Amino acid sequence: MRYRNLGGTGIEVSAYCLGTMMFGAIGNPDHDDCVRIIHAALDQGINFVDTADMYSAGESETIVGKALKALKGRRDDVVLASKVHFQMGEGRNRSGNSRRWITRAVEDSLRRLDTDWIDLYQVHRPDPSTDIEETLSVLGDLVRAGKIRAFGCSTFPAEQIAEAHHVAERRALPRPRTEQPPYSILARGVERDVLPVARRYGMGVLTWSPLASGFLSGRHRLGRAIDMTTGRAALHPARFDLSIPGNVAKLEAVERLAEVADGIGRTVPELALAFPLAHPAVTSVIIGPRTAEQLGAALKGADLVLDDGVLDRIDEIVPPGTNLYHPDGVWQPLSLTDPAQRRRPLADRSAG
Repeated sequence: MRYRNLGGTGIEVSAYCLGTMMFGAIGNPDHDDCVRIIHAALDQGINFVDTADMYSAGESETIVGKALKALKGRRDDVVLASKVHFQMGEGRNRSGNSRRWITRAVEDSLRRLDTDWIDLYQVHRPDPSTDIEETLSVLGDLVRAGKIRAFGCSTFPAEQIAEAHHVAERRALPRPRTEQPPYSILARGVERDVLPVARRYGMGVLTWSPLASGFLSGRHRLGRAIDMTTGRAALHPARFDLSIPGNVAKLEAVERLAEVADGIGRTVPELALAFPLAHPAVTSVIIGPRTAEQLGAALKGADLVLDDGVLDRIDEIVPPGTNLYHPDGVWQPLSLTDPAQRRRPLADRSAG
């Protein structure tokens, strides 16, 4: 396992980060099995574990907490990351990036994780209803209180990353130290702006969905029917419906990528996991196994380093900066989803 510095934090993390989104009700509901998977990852050299309060409504954090407790004094060996933003439970003011909610949410996460601190606390998505100054201020207070060691953001547009750094400098507030964007061979859009901006500000980058929602897992190939009742296909059916032309294009790219992988004696998922780590802005790639077998398959490629010839062939198949699908199906900004954000009031439209 290779290790890298997480931005300018001085924290060393493994090049593979264990993502735990599939631990709990939406993936693997067997807590004991999930704990074994976490321990197996740690035994193989992974020291970086990423979760979020909203994964299975807090169940994932509870599972991670059980795994940490069973380490019996080895909590310091684990760099623990979690996130805040999405709705938790019923009622108002139980989501977003406000001081009121983050102050409550971090205590809930610490309780579920059964730990005194979180190494990296990430704002899961932007919140247009909250000033970024408000969010940076409370996160800085949590660092000073020792409840978190550092903070970052996840799936922020490049302009909002830059705004956060600008506000932090102007208001003498702590700045975000990491960004967590979706990045894979089939979704390279962040190469246009997010990754260069993160690199410009010296941020650590941990990328999610390297297997492109399963399209680069090796299970989905041209000519094979896709089971729409399980896994990612059940969660995001529009991404897997082959009557949609863009989905067929993804499978066509997979066939060409399989030739590249065969040429270096590797599998498509091994190629896919190695790809983000070739970018100079990327610190760690998140793997999200549901089973021990999936973890083992992912770790087989941990030693793979792609040379320029292989990267050139990948560029020919999926050009740099190109998305063959929208990688974040969970969240869209209000600037797109709310018509009022895109349309002048009717009375104003004919105004000079």
